[in-house]
Amino acid sequence: MSTIAPVHPGRRHGVEDPTGTPSEAGPGRFRRAVDSVFSILVTVTLVIALGGFLFLVIGPHVLGYRTSTMLTGSMEPMISPGDVIVIKQIPSTELEVGDIVTYHIPVEDHRVETHRVVDVSRVDGQVAMRTKGDANAGEDPWTAIIESESVWVVDEVVPHIGKAIRFLHTPWVNKVVLWIAVGGVLVLGFLQIWGRPEDSDDAADTADAAGTDPDEDDVS
Repeated sequence: MSTIAPVHPGRRHGVEDPTGTPSEAGPGRFRRAVDSVFSILVTVTLVIALGGFLFLVIGPHVLGYRTSTMLTGSMEPMISPGDVIVIKQIPSTELEVGDIVTYHIPVEDHRVETHRVVDVSRVDGQVAMRTKGDANAGEDPWTAIIESESVWVVDEVVPHIGKAIRFLHTPWVNKVVLWIAVGGVLVLGFLQIWGRPEDSDDAADTADAAGTDPDEDDVS
């Protein structure tokens, strides 16, 4: 009867780890590190994108608020250009001096303005207000009549996010984001292909777990 010498559990492909455990190939370890970093980046990006989508798209429909990006410095230092303001509706009868309102000005192009209320009065059952930008020297040269039953007032200010939104809307950034997304998909596909273990490695792992050599038959 012949016997087979036991194979040391650390021996594989002629390489023995002095610690007595199978050594990991350098390329495999690198691939796993790249996979881990790529997964973290993808997860963080998806979380940020989902949060922005919920805040800018879903929230206004569910919670009733609106968002707008401040374009001028008339309300500095409280609201700077590029900040996003969150506005909500309140009854016009509850409007008070000191509130910051977003409304269509009653002159010129009827643009939307966000300024602070400095005076409130009632005219023929309607609410009239005077406004002023915090950074402006004087009051706005008009009196605005609120004809609706509600008015939009600033509830929260989110600093700088408007700059990021405008930046992402620029054409060249859209192209870069598109190419990064395509490149990421390709890299992920290649890593999946390169990361597949070879059949011989699978056989060696199974043999090591059983304490036998896959290249030798059991002889008695």
